[in-house]
Amino acid sequence: MSDTPDSAVRTYTEQHRTAFLDDLAAWLRIPSVSAQPEHDGDVRRSAEWLSAKLRETGFPVAEIWETPGAPAVFAHWPSDDPDAPTVLVYGHHDVQPAAREDGWATDPFEPVIRDGRMYGRGAADDKGQVFFHTLGVRAHLAATGRTAPAVNLKLLIEGEEESGSPNFRALVEERAARLAADAVIVSDTGMWNETTPTVCTGMRGLAECEIELYGPEQDIHSGSFGGAVPNPATAVARLVAALHDADGRVAIPGFYDGVSELTDTERALFAELPFDEEAWLRTAKSRAASGEAGHSTLERIWARPTAEVNGIGGGYQGAGSKTIIPSSAMVKISFRLVAGQDPDHVQQVVRAWADTQVPAGVRHRISFAPATRPCLTPLDHPALQAVARAMGRAFGQKILFTREGGSGPAADLQDVLGAPVLFLGISVPSDGWHAPDEKVELDLLFKGVETTAHLWGELAAALR
Repeated sequence: MSDTPDSAVRTYTEQHRTAFLDDLAAWLRIPSVSAQPEHDGDVRRSAEWLSAKLRETGFPVAEIWETPGAPAVFAHWPSDDPDAPTVLVYGHHDVQPAAREDGWATDPFEPVIRDGRMYGRGAADDKGQVFFHTLGVRAHLAATGRTAPAVNLKLLIEGEEESGSPNFRALVEERAARLAADAVIVSDTGMWNETTPTVCTGMRGLAECEIELYGPEQDIHSGSFGGAVPNPATAVARLVAALHDADGRVAIPGFYDGVSELTDTERALFAELPFDEEAWLRTAKSRAASGEAGHSTLERIWARPTAEVNGIGGGYQGAGSKTIIPSSAMVKISFRLVAGQDPDHVQQVVRAWADTQVPAGVRHRISFAPATRPCLTPLDHPALQAVARAMGRAFGQKILFTREGGSGPAADLQDVLGAPVLFLGISVPSDGWHAPDEKVELDLLFKGVETTAHLWGELAAALR
């Protein structure tokens, strides 16, 4: 266990609360929207602001790393313990587009505090959750009397996450030696809710494809030719219908190869969460749960691979009728992948399956976007247990475990660096990521500060 006195951490954090929030507000005022070229200068200004603030915090190394797109920020604070493990923190400083006319109550880039919450674009996703590390490491030092962290502490804060991280993996591969770590902390995630602190143990991967089908060289008359030549719109409908079996399982041969099945312990931990399926359905704007038979809703969205039709089209779409056999049709499909699945293998089996589904006389072309690998940290991993202990000390209650159904760049860090990925976030569903009036709960934000103050000692002990 760390020797960080919990009360000293809390006292230090409270003493520096006002200055911390002032600094965070200053950062939030920079509209670092990576998706909009007119904000390229703001994204760079955000990187420069953060680099300067990290040096002010005490990091002896704080650099801006260029990419073909937006700049990232790297920082390093070596421990004075020669045997200390190395921990890398990941986050991002770019934000989603936002404008007052989108439905914001106030200017999205002029943060305000109301009712114990800070409102502003990036307050939760992800500037707030990056910035709590600056006060956390200072509280760690103040409470322990150290002059350097208990671990060799590194930060990598990218500037293109909200644009799909197109240059992130290449950056990690190019700088792998300087990013080398014994564990990675991802601070771009959240908790179950305001009263149920949780640690995420993994994220699904993602493979996306578009399948285009071509029949006649042009649209042709359905009276003259219908029933005698293949129809690509019918073919794409049959292909989609063949995607799942009657039990909701993906019916592509080889798709489940390597899937890590849930253990009884993991199922029991999922069941501990206060999940209200009716409330979840309301959030999903849906009327009934559905999916792979034999699995709960949480298991389906966190721990099972899926195939979803994202878009389908072909033929006449206008008012009235146009009696044709269309010349082409298409479908876009995304596959969420879980631990044990290899995206390259999934692409191979999907291609092979599509070949068997397309009838004679219809040509097809299938194209895949770059894939994201799944990542999962075993429940008994000492680094994961260290995160849970640090969070438990900050919140003063039992920490439960979740997974994320979505995908992100964390898997690239695990894949390239060969280090376990741990998730540490204090955001809650009501924070409204990507939505108008994004906010962060201030009490939870400072619990994040306290957690990181405890975390470095916990990890130093756990990873030796």
